[in-house]
Amino acid sequence: MAQSFRQTDILDLARRHGKVTVEELAERFGVTLQTIRRDLTELAEAGLLDRVHGGAMLPSGVSNIGYEDRRGLNTEAKAAIAAACAAAIPHDCSVFLNIGTSTEAVARALLQHRNLMVITNNINVANILVANPDADIMVAGGMLRRADGGLTGALTTRAIEHFKVDVAVIGCSALDQDGDLLDYDIEEVNVSRKILAQARESFLVADHSKFHRTAPARIASLSEIDIFFTDVPLSPALGQLCRDWGTEVKVGQAVRA
Repeated sequence: MAQSFRQTDILDLARRHGKVTVEELAERFGVTLQTIRRDLTELAEAGLLDRVHGGAMLPSGVSNIGYEDRRGLNTEAKAAIAAACAAAIPHDCSVFLNIGTSTEAVARALLQHRNLMVITNNINVANILVANPDADIMVAGGMLRRADGGLTGALTTRAIEHFKVDVAVIGCSALDQDGDLLDYDIEEVNVSRKILAQARESFLVADHSKFHRTAPARIASLSEIDIFFTDVPLSPALGQLCRDWGTEVKVGQAVRA
């Protein structure tokens, strides 16, 4: 495979999984470890990846991956996480789903739930749940973000104050090893904080790619989350923090053909 094509494929894999390793890439492309290390170094010098021990990851920064690119990332993992999350949401309850591709997956997993009231600031979530005739849908108004169908701003925050939901389901763009939930857009962060404040129980849905990224704005701590749904076990240190905080961690496994 020509080097330029290989590096393009490496970037695509990094976007899909958040991180790539030298050994896995060498096996995938049938080249030496040294060749892959050289590819990763060149991609890092171009500012496209950050080199880390044993591989590379998407660069840290102050802007998120494009929404359509995120929608195609880790789809099997998101579906497994969403199924586990939906199983923990009872029938006959009120739920808030916020912005993000993971919460959209949860919406799809709720299509068979009965007698739900769903409040959302995500136009995509509302459109998904239209297919569930047993779900009443309320949209928290605000400034529409065309890129991802999200509603944010002061109007959205004020609208959320009118509700006290049984369960809030939120996502995040990054999760650091201190247990902080992070995001890029401060308006979205403010909305997420308000959602957590107006919920009796709070769920976080985030796949493993969020463990390898950073973002500048802090939403909350995992200590404020009741159940964290993810697709791989946490690091020993973060797992211990969750036990200390009483945050339950549920790992949903993707089903592969």
